Amino acid sequence: MLKRNRRLRTNEAIRSLVRESLVTPDDFQAPLFVVEGSGIKQEIASMPGYYRYSLDLLKNEVQELWSLGIKSVLLFVKVEAKLKDNRGTEAINPNGLMQRAIKAVKETLPEMIVMTDVALDPYSEFGHDGIIENGEVLNDPSVEVLAKMALSHAEAGADFVAPSDMMDGRILAMRNILEQNSFFNTGIMSYSAKYASAFYGPFRDALDSAPVDAQDIPKDKKTYQMDPSNRDEAIRETLMDIDEGADIVMVKPGLCYLDIVRDLKNNVNVPISVYQVSGEYSMIKAAAEKGWLDHDAVVMEQLTAIKRAGADFISTYFAKYAAKLLQR
Repeated sequence: MLKRNRRLRTNEAIRSLVRESLVTPDDFQAPLFVVEGSGIKQEIASMPGYYRYSLDLLKNEVQELWSLGIKSVLLFVKVEAKLKDNRGTEAINPNGLMQRAIKAVKETLPEMIVMTDVALDPYSEFGHDGIIENGEVLNDPSVEVLAKMALSHAEAGADFVAPSDMMDGRILAMRNILEQNSFFNTGIMSYSAKYASAFYGPFRDALDSAPVDAQDIPKDKKTYQMDPSNRDEAIRETLMDIDEGADIVMVKPGLCYLDIVRDLKNNVNVPISVYQVSGEYSMIKAAAEKGWLDHDAVVMEQLTAIKRAGADFISTYFAKYAAKLLQR
Protein backbone atom coordinates (compact mmCIF):
# COMPACT_ATOMS: atom_id res chain seq x y z
CA MET A 1 0.00 0.00 0.00
CA LEU A 2 1.18 3.49 -0.88
CA LYS A 3 -1.35 5.13 1.46
CA ARG A 4 -1.40 4.15 5.11
CA ASN A 5 -3.50 6.55 7.14
CA ARG A 6 -2.33 5.03 10.40
CA ARG A 7 1.11 6.63 9.90
CA LEU A 8 -0.47 9.83 11.25
CA ARG A 9 -1.80 8.02 14.34
CA THR A 10 1.37 6.22 15.40
CA ASN A 11 1.92 8.13 18.67
CA GLU A 12 0.67 11.16 20.58
CA ALA A 13 3.36 13.39 19.16
CA ILE A 14 2.24 12.95 15.56
CA ARG A 15 -1.44 12.90 16.53
CA SER A 16 -1.10 16.26 18.26
CA LEU A 17 0.88 17.69 15.35
CA VAL A 18 -1.89 17.00 12.82
CA ARG A 19 -4.87 17.50 15.13
CA GLU A 20 -7.58 19.55 13.42
CA SER A 21 -9.72 20.77 16.35
CA LEU A 22 -8.18 22.06 19.57
CA VAL A 23 -10.19 23.02 22.64
CA THR A 24 -8.71 25.63 25.01
CA PRO A 25 -10.13 27.77 27.85
CA ASP A 26 -10.51 30.54 25.26
CA ASP A 27 -13.38 28.45 23.85
CA PHE A 28 -15.40 28.41 27.08
CA GLN A 29 -18.10 30.65 28.46
CA ALA A 30 -19.30 29.88 31.98
CA PRO A 31 -23.02 30.13 32.78
CA LEU A 32 -23.54 31.35 36.35
CA PHE A 33 -26.67 31.21 38.51
CA VAL A 34 -27.22 34.05 40.98
CA VAL A 35 -29.47 34.22 44.05
CA GLU A 36 -30.28 36.79 46.70
CA GLY A 37 -28.57 36.66 50.10
CA SER A 38 -24.99 36.41 51.26
CA GLY A 39 -22.58 33.58 51.84
CA ILE A 40 -24.63 31.27 49.61
CA LYS A 41 -23.08 28.54 47.49
CA GLN A 42 -26.02 26.22 46.95
CA GLU A 43 -25.63 23.00 44.95
CA ILE A 44 -28.35 22.32 42.39
CA ALA A 45 -29.75 18.86 43.09
CA SER A 46 -30.23 17.91 39.44
CA MET A 47 -26.82 19.35 38.44
CA PRO A 48 -24.27 17.73 40.77
CA GLY A 49 -21.22 19.91 41.30
CA TYR A 50 -22.92 23.07 40.02
CA TYR A 51 -24.09 25.90 42.24
CA ARG A 52 -26.15 29.02 42.73
CA TYR A 53 -24.13 31.93 44.14
CA SER A 54 -25.01 34.99 46.15
CA LEU A 55 -23.40 38.20 44.94
CA ASP A 56 -20.51 38.12 47.41
CA LEU A 57 -19.46 34.59 46.40
CA LEU A 58 -20.17 35.31 42.74
CA LYS A 59 -17.20 37.67 42.85
CA ASN A 60 -14.92 34.87 44.06
CA GLU A 61 -16.17 32.52 41.36
CA VAL A 62 -15.56 35.07 38.63
CA GLN A 63 -11.99 35.62 39.83
CA GLU A 64 -11.30 31.88 39.79
CA LEU A 65 -12.72 31.54 36.27
CA TRP A 66 -10.50 34.37 35.06
CA SER A 67 -7.42 32.75 36.64
CA LEU A 68 -8.19 29.62 34.59
CA GLY A 69 -8.31 31.57 31.33
CA ILE A 70 -12.10 31.82 31.02
CA LYS A 71 -12.93 35.30 29.79
CA SER A 72 -16.72 35.35 29.59
CA VAL A 73 -19.69 34.58 31.83
CA LEU A 74 -23.37 34.23 31.02
CA LEU A 75 -25.54 35.39 33.91
CA PHE A 76 -28.89 33.96 35.04
CA VAL A 77 -30.86 34.93 38.14
CA LYS A 78 -33.24 33.01 40.40
CA VAL A 79 -36.00 35.49 41.13
CA GLU A 80 -37.97 35.35 44.37
CA ALA A 81 -41.56 34.16 43.88
CA LYS A 82 -43.02 37.34 45.38
CA LEU A 83 -41.42 39.39 42.58
CA LYS A 84 -42.90 37.35 39.71
CA ASP A 85 -45.88 38.49 37.66
CA ASN A 86 -47.21 38.22 34.10
CA ARG A 87 -45.57 41.43 32.85
CA GLY A 88 -41.92 40.99 33.73
CA THR A 89 -42.01 44.02 35.99
CA GLU A 90 -38.98 42.99 38.04
CA ALA A 91 -36.97 42.34 34.86
CA ILE A 92 -36.55 46.08 34.27
CA ASN A 93 -35.93 47.06 37.89
CA PRO A 94 -32.63 49.01 37.80
CA ASN A 95 -31.83 47.58 41.23
CA GLY A 96 -32.92 44.04 40.36
CA LEU A 97 -30.77 41.00 41.04
CA MET A 98 -29.54 40.75 37.45
CA GLN A 99 -28.59 44.42 37.32
CA ARG A 100 -26.70 44.13 40.62
CA ALA A 101 -25.01 40.92 39.45
CA ILE A 102 -23.72 42.66 36.33
CA LYS A 103 -22.29 45.48 38.42
CA ALA A 104 -20.73 43.03 40.88
CA VAL A 105 -18.86 41.20 38.13
CA LYS A 106 -17.73 44.37 36.43
CA GLU A 107 -16.55 45.91 39.69
CA THR A 108 -14.59 42.74 40.46
CA LEU A 109 -13.14 42.15 36.99
CA PRO A 110 -13.82 44.87 34.43
CA GLU A 111 -12.08 42.78 31.76
CA MET A 112 -14.51 39.85 32.12
CA ILE A 113 -17.02 39.78 29.26
CA VAL A 114 -20.47 39.78 30.81
CA MET A 115 -23.39 38.43 28.80
CA THR A 116 -26.88 38.37 30.28
CA ASP A 117 -29.94 36.22 29.80
CA VAL A 118 -32.81 38.27 28.37
CA ALA A 119 -36.04 36.31 28.82
CA LEU A 120 -39.12 36.61 30.95
CA ASP A 121 -39.39 33.06 32.28
CA PRO A 122 -37.38 33.70 35.48
CA TYR A 123 -39.69 36.67 36.17
CA SER A 124 -42.96 35.11 35.03
CA GLU A 125 -45.47 33.70 37.48
CA PHE A 126 -46.35 31.24 34.71
CA GLY A 127 -42.78 30.20 33.78
CA HIS A 128 -43.01 31.36 30.19
CA ASP A 129 -40.75 33.58 28.10
CA GLY A 130 -43.53 36.02 27.32
CA ILE A 131 -46.72 37.66 28.50
CA ILE A 132 -49.76 35.37 28.48
CA GLU A 133 -53.34 36.30 27.63
CA ASN A 134 -56.20 33.89 26.96
CA GLY A 135 -53.86 30.93 26.91
CA GLU A 136 -51.51 32.47 24.31
CA VAL A 137 -47.94 33.73 24.67
CA LEU A 138 -48.13 37.20 23.13
CA ASN A 139 -45.29 38.17 20.82
CA ASP A 140 -45.24 41.95 20.41
CA PRO A 141 -46.07 42.98 24.00
CA SER A 142 -43.39 40.54 25.18
CA VAL A 143 -40.85 42.02 22.78
CA GLU A 144 -41.54 45.48 24.16
CA VAL A 145 -40.65 44.35 27.69
CA LEU A 146 -37.65 42.33 26.49
CA ALA A 147 -36.21 45.37 24.74
CA LYS A 148 -36.52 47.42 27.94
CA MET A 149 -34.91 44.55 29.83
CA ALA A 150 -31.95 44.54 27.42
CA LEU A 151 -31.54 48.28 27.89
CA SER A 152 -31.51 47.93 31.67
CA HIS A 153 -28.75 45.32 31.39
CA ALA A 154 -26.72 47.61 29.16
CA GLU A 155 -27.17 50.46 31.63
CA ALA A 156 -25.87 48.18 34.40
CA GLY A 157 -22.73 47.46 32.36
CA ALA A 158 -23.39 44.28 30.35
CA ASP A 159 -21.10 43.80 27.37
CA PHE A 160 -23.63 41.66 25.49
CA VAL A 161 -27.30 40.92 25.99
CA ALA A 162 -28.36 37.37 25.14
CA PRO A 163 -32.06 37.06 24.27
CA SER A 164 -33.14 33.45 24.75
CA ASP A 165 -36.89 33.91 24.33
CA MET A 166 -37.36 33.16 20.60
CA MET A 167 -39.99 35.87 20.11
CA ASP A 168 -40.18 37.23 16.56
CA GLY A 169 -38.55 40.61 16.00
CA ARG A 170 -36.85 40.91 19.36
CA ILE A 171 -33.34 41.40 17.96
CA LEU A 172 -34.38 44.44 15.92
CA ALA A 173 -36.27 45.89 18.88
CA MET A 174 -33.25 45.47 21.14
CA ARG A 175 -30.80 46.84 18.61
CA ASN A 176 -33.00 49.89 18.08
CA ILE A 177 -33.44 50.67 21.77
CA LEU A 178 -29.73 50.21 22.42
CA GLU A 179 -28.81 52.53 19.54
CA GLN A 180 -31.37 55.12 20.57
CA ASN A 181 -29.80 55.24 24.02
CA SER A 182 -26.21 55.43 22.72
CA PHE A 183 -25.24 51.88 23.69
CA PHE A 184 -23.56 51.47 20.33
CA ASN A 185 -20.98 49.00 21.61
CA THR A 186 -23.32 46.73 23.54
CA GLY A 187 -23.49 43.51 21.56
CA ILE A 188 -26.29 41.01 21.05
CA MET A 189 -25.75 37.27 21.25
CA SER A 190 -28.97 35.84 19.93
CA TYR A 191 -30.26 32.39 20.75
CA SER A 192 -31.13 32.07 17.08
CA ALA A 193 -31.65 28.32 16.83
CA LYS A 194 -33.09 27.40 20.22
CA TYR A 195 -35.02 24.17 20.09
CA ALA A 196 -37.97 23.05 22.24
CA SER A 197 -35.75 20.44 23.79
CA ALA A 198 -36.31 17.92 26.57
CA PHE A 199 -32.76 18.59 27.78
CA TYR A 200 -33.58 21.78 29.74
CA GLY A 201 -35.07 20.17 32.85
CA PRO A 202 -32.19 20.67 35.32
CA PHE A 203 -31.82 24.32 34.24
CA ARG A 204 -35.46 24.96 35.06
CA ASP A 205 -34.85 23.40 38.47
CA ALA A 206 -31.93 25.76 38.97
CA LEU A 207 -34.03 28.87 38.34
CA ASP A 208 -37.51 27.58 39.25
CA SER A 209 -38.61 28.66 35.77
CA ALA A 210 -40.57 25.70 34.39
CA PRO A 211 -44.03 26.40 32.93
CA VAL A 212 -46.68 26.05 35.61
CA ASP A 213 -49.33 23.36 35.33
CA ALA A 214 -52.53 25.40 35.26
CA GLN A 215 -55.62 25.83 33.14
CA ASP A 216 -55.25 28.24 30.19
CA ILE A 217 -51.45 28.21 30.53
CA PRO A 218 -49.47 26.56 27.70
CA LYS A 219 -47.93 23.38 29.09
CA ASP A 220 -44.73 23.78 27.07
CA LYS A 221 -42.78 26.28 24.95
CA LYS A 222 -43.37 24.74 21.54
CA THR A 223 -45.22 27.77 20.12
CA TYR A 224 -42.02 29.82 20.23
CA GLN A 225 -39.02 27.50 20.58
CA MET A 226 -38.12 25.51 17.47
CA ASP A 227 -39.35 22.05 16.51
CA PRO A 228 -36.44 19.56 16.95
CA SER A 229 -37.47 17.98 13.62
CA ASN A 230 -36.56 21.10 11.65
CA ARG A 231 -33.22 21.91 10.05
CA ASP A 232 -33.72 24.51 7.32
CA GLU A 233 -35.73 26.67 9.71
CA ALA A 234 -32.59 27.22 11.79
CA ILE A 235 -30.88 28.92 8.87
CA ARG A 236 -33.90 31.15 8.22
CA GLU A 237 -34.14 32.15 11.89
CA THR A 238 -30.43 32.85 12.14
CA LEU A 239 -30.19 34.91 8.97
CA MET A 240 -33.13 37.02 10.14
CA ASP A 241 -31.43 37.66 13.48
CA ILE A 242 -28.23 38.70 11.74
CA ASP A 243 -30.17 41.07 9.48
CA GLU A 244 -31.79 42.57 12.59
CA GLY A 245 -28.43 43.23 14.25
CA ALA A 246 -27.21 40.10 16.07
CA ASP A 247 -23.44 40.06 16.54
CA ILE A 248 -23.20 36.43 17.67
CA VAL A 249 -25.68 33.61 17.07
CA MET A 250 -26.28 30.53 19.16
CA VAL A 251 -27.40 26.94 18.68
CA LYS A 252 -29.02 25.35 21.73
CA PRO A 253 -28.75 22.50 22.81
CA GLY A 254 -25.38 21.20 21.70
CA LEU A 255 -24.67 17.55 21.03
CA CYS A 256 -27.98 16.57 19.40
CA TYR A 257 -27.79 19.58 17.07
CA LEU A 258 -24.26 19.45 15.65
CA ASP A 259 -25.70 19.22 12.14
CA ILE A 260 -27.31 22.61 12.76
CA VAL A 261 -24.01 24.04 13.96
CA ARG A 262 -22.29 22.92 10.77
CA ASP A 263 -25.15 24.21 8.60
CA LEU A 264 -24.81 27.64 10.19
CA LYS A 265 -21.03 27.58 9.91
CA ASN A 266 -21.45 27.02 6.19
CA ASN A 267 -24.03 29.78 5.77
CA VAL A 268 -23.26 32.71 8.09
CA ASN A 269 -20.30 34.98 8.68
CA VAL A 270 -20.70 35.84 12.35
CA PRO A 271 -19.37 33.96 15.39
CA ILE A 272 -21.38 30.92 16.47
CA SER A 273 -21.90 29.94 20.08
CA VAL A 274 -23.18 26.55 21.18
CA TYR A 275 -24.85 25.95 24.53
CA GLN A 276 -24.06 22.56 26.04
CA VAL A 277 -27.18 22.52 28.19
CA SER A 278 -28.05 21.29 31.66
CA GLY A 279 -29.44 17.93 30.56
CA GLU A 280 -26.25 17.17 28.66
CA TYR A 281 -24.24 18.04 31.75
CA SER A 282 -26.40 16.02 34.13
CA MET A 283 -26.45 12.90 31.93
CA ILE A 284 -22.66 12.73 32.00
CA LYS A 285 -22.64 13.24 35.76
CA ALA A 286 -25.24 10.51 36.34
CA ALA A 287 -23.62 7.96 34.03
CA ALA A 288 -20.16 8.62 35.49
CA GLU A 289 -21.52 8.22 39.01
CA LYS A 290 -22.79 4.77 38.00
CA GLY A 291 -19.37 3.92 36.60
CA TRP A 292 -20.75 3.58 33.10
CA LEU A 293 -18.60 6.30 31.50
CA ASP A 294 -15.13 7.79 31.90
CA HIS A 295 -16.26 11.24 33.07
CA ASP A 296 -13.24 13.29 32.01
CA ALA A 297 -12.80 11.58 28.65
CA VAL A 298 -16.48 12.05 27.75
CA VAL A 299 -16.46 15.70 28.82
CA MET A 300 -13.54 16.51 26.55
CA GLU A 301 -14.87 14.38 23.70
CA GLN A 302 -18.19 16.23 23.71
CA LEU A 303 -16.56 19.66 23.91
CA THR A 304 -14.22 18.73 21.07
CA ALA A 305 -17.14 17.50 18.97
CA ILE A 306 -18.94 20.80 19.45
CA LYS A 307 -15.83 22.75 18.48
CA ARG A 308 -15.22 20.47 15.49
CA ALA A 309 -18.77 21.04 14.25
CA GLY A 310 -18.08 24.77 13.97
CA ALA A 311 -18.60 26.46 17.33
CA ASP A 312 -16.46 29.54 17.90
CA PHE A 313 -17.09 29.20 21.61
CA ILE A 314 -19.11 26.99 23.95
CA SER A 315 -21.36 27.94 26.84
CA THR A 316 -20.88 24.98 29.15
CA TYR A 317 -21.32 24.02 32.79
CA PHE A 318 -18.05 22.15 32.42
CA ALA A 319 -16.12 25.37 31.67
CA LYS A 320 -14.19 25.55 34.94
CA TYR A 321 -13.72 21.79 35.21
CA ALA A 322 -12.52 21.44 31.61
CA ALA A 323 -10.13 24.38 31.99
CA LYS A 324 -8.56 22.59 34.96
CA LEU A 325 -8.33 19.35 32.97
CA LEU A 326 -6.46 21.19 30.23
CA GLN A 327 -3.87 22.38 32.76
CA ARG A 328 -2.85 18.79 33.62
